[in-house]
Amino acid sequence: MRGLVHSLRGAAAEALPLVGEITGLGTAARRAASNPVYVVDRARWAESNARTFSVLAGASLSDGSALSSRTTAEEIGIVLALLSPRVLGQFDPFAGSRLLLVAPNILTAERALALDAMDFRLWVCLHEQTHAVQFAAAPWLAAYMSERIGALTSQVAERDGSSLIADVAATLKGAVREGAGADLISGALTPAEREEFDSLIALMSLLEGHADVVMDEVGPERIPGIRRIRARFNQRREGSGGINGAVRKMLGLDLKLAQYRDGAAFVRGVISETGHEGLNAVWRDAANLPTPAEIADPALWLARVPR
Repeated sequence: MRGLVHSLRGAAAEALPLVGEITGLGTAARRAASNPVYVVDRARWAESNARTFSVLAGASLSDGSALSSRTTAEEIGIVLALLSPRVLGQFDPFAGSRLLLVAPNILTAERALALDAMDFRLWVCLHEQTHAVQFAAAPWLAAYMSERIGALTSQVAERDGSSLIADVAATLKGAVREGAGADLISGALTPAEREEFDSLIALMSLLEGHADVVMDEVGPERIPGIRRIRARFNQRREGSGGINGAVRKMLGLDLKLAQYRDGAAFVRGVISETGHEGLNAVWRDAANLPTPAEIADPALWLARVPR
């Protein structure tokens, strides 16, 4: 395990200059090199995310009551327990701009997919370190996201006295117990809240799609098995992974896959016209972030945003 930890730390360090070279965000990549990197197990990942949930919810709920009860903590624990075996890595911009690499999951994935370990670890780190570079290139982005999440949570709290996170977690708890199959996110939101949510999804699609494009632009001269990795990893993403279809939907995994696909299509559409330099306008100001309509049609963004 010590060797795995050392290897993952090395891959995280190696990925940053590659991201900077591909994206043209070299200054941001050098700035991100100061971010802490933690190689963790599943329990530590879940613990870290529970704290992040509390931070985000606290941005809009001054007394913290929606996340203070034992019941809500248990509900959030269910969500994290179901997700923890699937997460390979995560950049957390809300708690010290830190990178978390979930060692047992990475090891399990590379063995199950029969991939070269060093290539796969670097490939995973390319995705997560792209997120680190995004937030380093846009120092305003973490606060902006927190404000948007806080605004959405506040709307829900004003409506029913609870938090969006608590509502989602409680719905999931009941769904797991009763076997329900509804989409918990859609079911928890009013039309106005859904509009706010869709804007957040557009932002997440940009971030995830951009990271997916960057990780695939490292050529076979650096990662010889990159095409094989992508093909097998896509199968893993879209497979059930031991979670039934209803729970996959309720956990938001299907929505996450759509973010990867739609965001990558947007990024490739912009890059094909302007290169990475033109795309980098998105990191200058919140006004340059793509709308949901622009994610679906990059030409709209290209026509609106100066470069």
